[in-house]
Amino acid sequence: MTTPSPRLFGRGSWPEARRIAEVLRAETVGGALLVGAALVALVWANSPWREAYAALGSLRVGPAALHLDLTLAAWAADGLLAIFFFVAGLELKREFVAGDLRDPRRAALPVAAAVGGMIVPAALYCLVNLGSPENLVGWAVPTATDIAFALAVLAVVGRNLPSALRTFLLTLAVVDDLLAITIIAVFYTDELHPGPLLLAVLPIAAFAVLVQRRVRSWWLLLPLAAVAWALVHASGVHATVAGVLLGFTVPVIRRAEGPGPGLAEHFEHRFRPLSAGVAVPVFAFFAAGVSVVDAGGPVLDGVTVGIVAGLVVGKAIGILGSTWLVQRFTRARLAAGLSWWDVFGLAILAGIGFTVSLLVGELAFGTGSPADGHVKIGVLAGSLIAALLATIVLRIRSRVYARLSAEEEVDADADGMPDVYGS
Repeated sequence: MTTPSPRLFGRGSWPEARRIAEVLRAETVGGALLVGAALVALVWANSPWREAYAALGSLRVGPAALHLDLTLAAWAADGLLAIFFFVAGLELKREFVAGDLRDPRRAALPVAAAVGGMIVPAALYCLVNLGSPENLVGWAVPTATDIAFALAVLAVVGRNLPSALRTFLLTLAVVDDLLAITIIAVFYTDELHPGPLLLAVLPIAAFAVLVQRRVRSWWLLLPLAAVAWALVHASGVHATVAGVLLGFTVPVIRRAEGPGPGLAEHFEHRFRPLSAGVAVPVFAFFAAGVSVVDAGGPVLDGVTVGIVAGLVVGKAIGILGSTWLVQRFTRARLAAGLSWWDVFGLAILAGIGFTVSLLVGELAFGTGSPADGHVKIGVLAGSLIAALLATIVLRIRSRVYARLSAEEEVDADADGMPDVYGS
């Protein structure tokens, strides 16, 4: 008896499909808020009142005695984004413990696609900047995918497309987040202070003990999370890593069988709206406001061109190529009803790298530097081009898919059987 070939982009389990549908709705709304916040920032930063925008981002608040007198822009990047990465940690753990990605056959494709979607953009960026060694530090900027922004585009243009594509985009983004977190922690920690980092183990361990005992009291968990964040921040490791570590401690599986979500899913439901609706849009507001008028040096330098090439071309080649290699050298095949045009459109869509790309750009070149301004221009331009190209491809494919579905219904009504051969 032969084992059936696994299907690429096949439908997952029903509980997983239902959970992903809820996540998609939340991320789509968050994507709309993200785009709106970025547009407000861009308009303000290029208006006659752009000095007020710069002054707002540079305003310092926080206790200086604890070395936490940070600018509002820094609080958005280091503080609010910790919520985003906490949700990412919950999502990562849930996918690999109780989600469909616990099955190696299902995990192979999004993992391969995410890895390819990082290696090729980074290689293209480095190729463009071979003659400018000082720019090579930004190699990781075009490697990330902004799931909220991408899902917002997909929700508008891909309503008639199979839900399996949306599921794949989300699971790819989960793996993408894991790789981005690793890159930030390993490659963008300039100075490490072991003392605070070791002390951070204590509140994280206490947090873990409480959540393992299914404690949900915010007045116990929130202070521990804040102390852990502050110690990781003081250690030199980017503070958002604290959010991921705390997310990893939350149990996924229910202790007793019965209805209702596990603790990780419970926290995810509570914090995802805060992440998608507040943390990410506020960060985008402070990070996306680049003044083209005041940009230092030529706008189309190696940084800008390398980022655009990585996001638009590298992501498409990396994801599409990795997916093709998986089906070429394994027994996996595309699920019924899907074509390589669907995969191509989704690969282009993954070139929308916004939130994490802007964060990595700030870490690589320093906030407010001329190169940081070029990073923002490259990320915004590359994301916009990827969104437009993906819109064209997916809209065409969506219309074809709707037409074929309508023809199949007509054939089924005519003879009582669907047309298995298609048009």
